[in-house]
Amino acid sequence: MTLPAVDGRPLSLMRRLASIAVAAALLSAAPAAVAAQACTWQAAWSSSQLAPAADAQLEPGGWRDATLRQIVRPSLAARRVRVRFSNAFGRAPLTIDAATMALAAAPMGGVVRAATVRPLRFAGGIAVTVPAGAEWVSDAVDLPLRAFDDLAVSLHLPAEPDGQTAHPGSRATSYIAAGDQTGVAELSGARAVDRWYFLSGVDVERCAAPGGVVALGDSITDGYGVIPNSYARWTDVLARRLGGRVAVLNAGIGGNRVLLDGLGPSALARLDRDVLGQAGVRHLILFEGVNDIGVLTRDAPATRDQHRALVEGVIAAFAQIVARAHAHGIMVHAATILPFAGSAYYHPGAESEADREAINAWLRAPGHVDGVIDLDRLLRDPARPTYLARRYDSGDGLHPNAAGYRLIGESIPLARLRR
Repeated sequence: MTLPAVDGRPLSLMRRLASIAVAAALLSAAPAAVAAQACTWQAAWSSSQLAPAADAQLEPGGWRDATLRQIVRPSLAARRVRVRFSNAFGRAPLTIDAATMALAAAPMGGVVRAATVRPLRFAGGIAVTVPAGAEWVSDAVDLPLRAFDDLAVSLHLPAEPDGQTAHPGSRATSYIAAGDQTGVAELSGARAVDRWYFLSGVDVERCAAPGGVVALGDSITDGYGVIPNSYARWTDVLARRLGGRVAVLNAGIGGNRVLLDGLGPSALARLDRDVLGQAGVRHLILFEGVNDIGVLTRDAPATRDQHRALVEGVIAAFAQIVARAHAHGIMVHAATILPFAGSAYYHPGAESEADREAINAWLRAPGHVDGVIDLDRLLRDPARPTYLARRYDSGDGLHPNAAGYRLIGESIPLARLRR
């Protein structure tokens, strides 16, 4: 029997077209479901780069035909890994003519497990030239990596770089040796330096939902006073509590300020590179401001107008950081500024304390940030609230001791950071 026609077309044809339309609709919905399960790159370790001061630079000639082996501890597990090299503060292109990664035999010593050595490639080649002011991401390498494994990244420089890019406050030991020794398990004739150079990040491929935390801060975040290779910074404590499920990236720089450059670029100047440019980041812990307040009156008294301008400037900068982070889908959890009346370096007076209290009041006010980590109330001396509690004071009235760092890392709520 002949099927009836609709608009001049047989019904059987109409049914086939309807089936095709349904299939197309299902396919068009599929990318969202697939995307949720897709593997993506996630920052698992990073360090904030700066132009090192003279006492943190390697001496002239020390880089020529030299291998640098650096040991870092990513907080995520993976099977595919890539690294980021930085020439952010170079004045000319930086050539790396050989590089490897491997699992370190121990946090110290510079020895790697020979069976795990993997050559790094750059667009398939063994060498790369990183333009001045730029970073370069290596090709992916297959290397089974557990969370908190010690990863050694070795690079060979054939010539002296024009300008060094570094993170002097590594609290980890690196090793420098003559010649290309990137592929050997144990370096010959190596010397140790407690700094990182030219290495800005380690990314891992993850098939779980992305979720990383960046801690943007100063020397308290960078771990001033922590014994090298002990991994006792408050960010290390937080990472271990998260158990390898969420990356914790330390973006601390000693002496860092919010508004002005000092030891490294200001928090505003480095926000894009150190926070917004990190793959998979969902949360920012903002812990800055004490150096802005301290430097204002460190060398000479400041006027009332200067104090007012400082407070307004820091608050405005914090609002900028929140707005820019939100534009990238990043939640901001702000830590209040710790008391520092006992600091002989900054010798703060009543005006500086008023500045600190005003900035902290803005941070605590509802609606300014996504969450407040009230470290001021946690670490201050109840009897002298403008001072750090003695049991958490390193002795300089400014930086926490090991117990203070541990308390900070243990006090941060985890539930929101796991989202």
